[in-house]
Amino acid sequence: MFGKKKTPGIQQSKLATLVAHDVRIVGDLQFSDGLRMDGHVKGNVSGEPGSQTLLVLSDRGSVEGNVHGYDVVINGRIVGDVIADHFVELQSNAHVTGNIYYQQLRMDCGASVDGKLTKRETAHAAPLLVAVTDTPYEEREDRKAG
Repeated sequence: MFGKKKTPGIQQSKLATLVAHDVRIVGDLQFSDGLRMDGHVKGNVSGEPGSQTLLVLSDRGSVEGNVHGYDVVINGRIVGDVIADHFVELQSNAHVTGNIYYQQLRMDCGASVDGKLTKRETAHAAPLLVAVTDTPYEEREDRKAG
């Protein structure tokens, strides 16, 4: 009857990797599944493209660079843009200096953002890329007919 309250929006719950509080990384970091970050990264942090990744940045962690993931939970400091394909949660100790792009957003009292919050359209609304050729349309039609 009194089940554990599930956080709305977060779909990935497996945190496969931990960056400990005493770890400092200089350079870009890419992860799959889930990453809990208590350490510090000077570079971009991104989830594997096309995967439902989860990044949890604790109150001890920080990132100087852009962050991109499917679900992103922030309780630390980020200087850079945050791009979430699905869900962003800003917990009470979150401090983001940069823009945040999201589909769903939850922001606790005490969190701060020095930048713009921009709601993104669903992933299905991404623009369709088409190949461009040098041959004019009329010439291509003539080749098909001949």
